Amino acid sequence: MEITRHFVDVGSRRVHYRRAGKGPPLLMAHQSPRSSAEYEPLMRGWAEHFTCIAPDTPGFGQSDPLPIAEPTIDDFADAMLGFLDAIGVQRTGAYGFHSGGIILVTALRKQPQRFSALAIGGYAIWTPEEMAVFGQSYLPPFRPSAYGEHLTWLWNRILEQTWFFPWFDVRPSMRLRMAHDDPARVDAVIREMLDSGDAYRAGYGAVLRAPRDIPAVGTAVPPVLITAYDGDPLQAHIDRLGELPESWEARKVPTPAAHQAASLEFLQQHPAPEAGRIAEAGDEGFRRVTVDGFDGLIHWRGTPGKEVALHGPGRALELLDGAPGFAIDLPGHGLSDSWSGPPPTEWQPWRQVVTAVAGDASIQAEPAPRGDPSRLFPNLAPDRFGAYLTRAWSIVRARHLFDPWYEASPATAIDFDPAVLAPERLALEHRALLRATAARELAAAMQSQGGQ
Repeated sequence: MEITRHFVDVGSRRVHYRRAGKGPPLLMAHQSPRSSAEYEPLMRGWAEHFTCIAPDTPGFGQSDPLPIAEPTIDDFADAMLGFLDAIGVQRTGAYGFHSGGIILVTALRKQPQRFSALAIGGYAIWTPEEMAVFGQSYLPPFRPSAYGEHLTWLWNRILEQTWFFPWFDVRPSMRLRMAHDDPARVDAVIREMLDSGDAYRAGYGAVLRAPRDIPAVGTAVPPVLITAYDGDPLQAHIDRLGELPESWEARKVPTPAAHQAASLEFLQQHPAPEAGRIAEAGDEGFRRVTVDGFDGLIHWRGTPGKEVALHGPGRALELLDGAPGFAIDLPGHGLSDSWSGPPPTEWQPWRQVVTAVAGDASIQAEPAPRGDPSRLFPNLAPDRFGAYLTRAWSIVRARHLFDPWYEASPATAIDFDPAVLAPERLALEHRALLRATAARELAAAMQSQGGQ
């Protein structure tokens, strides 16, 4: 089942969301500090029954943060309701996991008429002592540092949060049953933390500070199912929920698959009316492109015209300065999908993708980098110790100082503005380089054409 991606404006904020399927709408709220990307496997299955709509909550994924210094859970619930207004959905079923479920319960309490039913995985009821611990240590500032020191902390924090809960409490009694050391699984969360940056504290903090927000017994509210599986830190919280409204149920289940199956069955019993056209922004989005070697989504931004701006290898459209009014992320770069097979090293296949999106617009491209593509863009696959993160940071820093970056000498030194070494700027370049799965091949293709 195809998953499409879109943007929509909620007031002054731009919100990114994924969509799949047909039938009754189903709003899906992800946990913190993740994004709607975590729901892609679930959406492919549930899209047979629902029109699955999964937004990135404020400050996560590709959605703008809330313009509030320390937002509350009510602010995040209002943002979710505002998203439904923006896309034109009046009533929906909903599914949320952990913090996503907390946001949805608050939204349901505020506007129960907007929901046909809600299924959630785990609902946290923190004790005052637990909330005090979280407030002190759980959400330290996350800001880029000049030499990438923040990346060493990030790797170990994300890895060890599957070993201990909370992640910083390394006593034997706090060990988790779901411990792993899978670089790919850690990397998936790392990338989403890099997208959020320090904004992760706002969203995460709001759910950690959230009080029990379950409607009182006797309140007329839509039905809700709360389940938590063995190994989930919130399974013990099932016993803390207290009295629930008559149409609500909470139970423990053995596995994640059992939780998902119970949630799907419950939601199918309480479908919302089918929605009409789901709105999206007109000046940014994703276009399906199918040409030789590529079948996927291309991210674009701006207003199509006579020119299209293209970023260089290992970069992305968000890094283009003073670009014309229309730009795209090339395959295997930025927010666009990767090539279906091996990326091409000749320019023509790349040009076919550009033409499919921008027509005959003339290309305004960043210059091709000098040097050996294999040395310019070495392997940055995730490794067990997170060394790829600091390796990529060293590359984006050195690129401003030497040309080519891998030959540091007086002969290869280049002039630079110290402002380009600002950690916040390097962080954007670092994120783009990590996303680039076809940088080496694009460099070869551009060099073969003298730049484009």
